[in-house]
Amino acid sequence: MRGLILALQFLTRLPTPAVASFSPQALARCVPWFPLVGLLLGLMLAGGVWLGSRIDPWLGALMGLLLWVGVTGALHLDGLSDLADALGAAHGRPERFLLVLADPHVGVFGVVSLVLQLLSKLVLLLLAARLELYGALILVPAWARLGVLWWAGLPPIKPGLGERFAWRIPAWAPWSWLALLAGASLACPILLLAPLALLGWHGFLRRRLGGMSGDALGAGVELTESLLLGAGVLAAGLPPV
Repeated sequence: MRGLILALQFLTRLPTPAVASFSPQALARCVPWFPLVGLLLGLMLAGGVWLGSRIDPWLGALMGLLLWVGVTGALHLDGLSDLADALGAAHGRPERFLLVLADPHVGVFGVVSLVLQLLSKLVLLLLAARLELYGALILVPAWARLGVLWWAGLPPIKPGLGERFAWRIPAWAPWSWLALLAGASLACPILLLAPLALLGWHGFLRRRLGGMSGDALGAGVELTESLLLGAGVLAAGLPPV
């Protein structure tokens, strides 16, 4: 349970019992719990959207977005904005990419990425509320956090949390969660394409960046969530053949 508590502390702002001691190795051991934390987030997200939608779907979408950002503390949004700034300002120079990635200030590319991501999630949550895609809302955060278990195996491009994630992740963890989430996704078959999204981000990081960082992992979680939620909305909204 210590690993689960650490995963909750790292990925959320939920109250948890205090952990007596901490080490980088402990952080790596908590990573296999990330998809379970994603399921918990998904349950809260679906509950918020459902509750708000009893009044109006727009209220459900807003409540869902506020929960999504508030419970996670905008952790992955920070990674998305940092990566967008670094990619936008690099101009093909790896040294400049790493310099901007380490800069704590947010630039234009980062602001634009945040605005577009939040607007995308708000609209997709609205459509999910209208289509009553509560099962997909539960599973999408879990699928996105499963990606961290795969992406963390890439070589780190700089020291930091991303590097620590790769230490001692059990080989069984990604495949066990893949099987569990795939089984749960039979109720929403479009989510069975989630592994392709995870592999796509893995390929982007390997080819474009040459590895991963904590910001790249967080950005992948955000983009995967939007992509899968969008796929679920499109699949549910298409007229029957």
